[in-house]
Amino acid sequence: MAAYLFASPLEVHDALKKRAETALLDVREQGEFSRSHTLLASCAPLSRLECLVPDLVPCKKVTVFLMDGGQDDDRAERAGQKLASLGYEHVVVMTGGMAAWLEAGLVEAEGVGALSKGFGEYVEKECMTPRLEPQEVYALLNSDVPSIVIDVRPQTEYARMNIPGSINLPGCEVTYRFADAVPDPETTVIINCAGRTRSIIGTQTLINAGIPNKVYALKGGTMNWQLAGLTLEYGSKRRTAPPSPEAYDTARARAASVAERYAVRFVDAETLKQWQSEAEEKTLYMFDVRLPDEYLSGHLPGSRNAQGGQLVQATDEYAAVRNGRFVLIDDTEVRAIMTAHWLGQMGLPEVYVLKGGLGGSGLGSAGLVRTAQGAQPQRSYASLSPLELAAKKEAVILDTGTSTLHKQRHIPGALWCVRAKLDQASAQVAEEPYVVVTSETEYEAALAAEDARTLWPDKEILVLQGGTPQWVNAGLPTEDGINALCPVEDVWYRPYTDVNATPEAMKGYFDWEFGLVECIERDGCARFHV
Repeated sequence: MAAYLFASPLEVHDALKKRAETALLDVREQGEFSRSHTLLASCAPLSRLECLVPDLVPCKKVTVFLMDGGQDDDRAERAGQKLASLGYEHVVVMTGGMAAWLEAGLVEAEGVGALSKGFGEYVEKECMTPRLEPQEVYALLNSDVPSIVIDVRPQTEYARMNIPGSINLPGCEVTYRFADAVPDPETTVIINCAGRTRSIIGTQTLINAGIPNKVYALKGGTMNWQLAGLTLEYGSKRRTAPPSPEAYDTARARAASVAERYAVRFVDAETLKQWQSEAEEKTLYMFDVRLPDEYLSGHLPGSRNAQGGQLVQATDEYAAVRNGRFVLIDDTEVRAIMTAHWLGQMGLPEVYVLKGGLGGSGLGSAGLVRTAQGAQPQRSYASLSPLELAAKKEAVILDTGTSTLHKQRHIPGALWCVRAKLDQASAQVAEEPYVVVTSETEYEAALAAEDARTLWPDKEILVLQGGTPQWVNAGLPTEDGINALCPVEDVWYRPYTDVNATPEAMKGYFDWEFGLVECIERDGCARFHV
């Protein structure tokens, strides 16, 4: 019996419109995906499929559609074989890939996170979210009017570049910590991110929460601030403290009001345990929306950290099955409620908040775990240490990490190639007795090494212990630039994270965002309820 079935683009599109539990995975590299893809697809490159699919599609009984570029591309079928070997029971390859999708007259999207970012544009349009141009914000900050800029990006993004004097309240922290950060109701509040989406959602979050202050989104965020010729700050480490008891009471009251007005649903601990027992039959996502350090200090087994603002900003990067159960978790309900009220408006049909949070659900702290995110299963393979590799005279080193990091620093002489195209390294491998595979994690290197053994069974294939980071940590030399074996764009360029982005790149990003609402409406698969 075949490991997978086939479906036409029209059949896949019809399936995506229904409320069944389905996932659509595009197995091309992220750079390829960003040029042209289907709106509801999650990018899960074949090169990293085993790393991504357990989180994107946790239930192995759902229907998983796979697609690639079409024509001579065989990655969807190769992915089908891998998913079948991992135990996925209903794997369907879309015939003809993206080329056939376009030939069928169906809608294409560009970029990454198009659906979530389009949702932000939709919110601004429907709610008429107030906004200010950079020059207006600059004038306000330099006037006698009390005002403050709140940056709602994760702390690592904020530290890269931010508006001078701004404070950082990532995502749903903006409601949770607001009363302490802005005690004066006469203070004008400007919400900022790198571009548009998180500024819009952050501003509307505060409006929905009923804060008394005037609040505006900074139109275009830090990118538009740069385009206006204004100065940014770099390397800021300012962080706000957890809310005081009084501020917490205020945040809790505001969240309770939001929960009532937006019909946020709750699930108690006993029901959640029942759902966990059913997770092999029905998709269950458990997202802990607190800050990463809070999550790492103790979280429910099976939950994943997804800061509330990031989950709304890039839902497809966390969950590929839109019609599964989403349970949002924090310690007090406040941050989970503020996240849930957006996911519900995004059209996700089963979104719930853990009643009472970790503190009041009755689960108790004894059941919390402290394992790091992204822990990978152990595998058996031949390996060598960085010092042993440094002593080897005859070996081909294949780096299957991202091209971005390879360009910044790699082991001298290492050749870069995405895992899905390792066959293109055959000429370089032919004359050498050893092949050493490295990546950004040892697990990913081990996966690539398995493929390499199939391609070159007469070679000794070794994995670098700890991957390239371990080589760097050992103080061994590196070089920059890229020695590429396969001409493929593996990473989407994000101008909003690049301190040296060109004006053309930033303007192009804005043009892309402005067109997303029309793209979503034409596609017809997503149903927003703002």
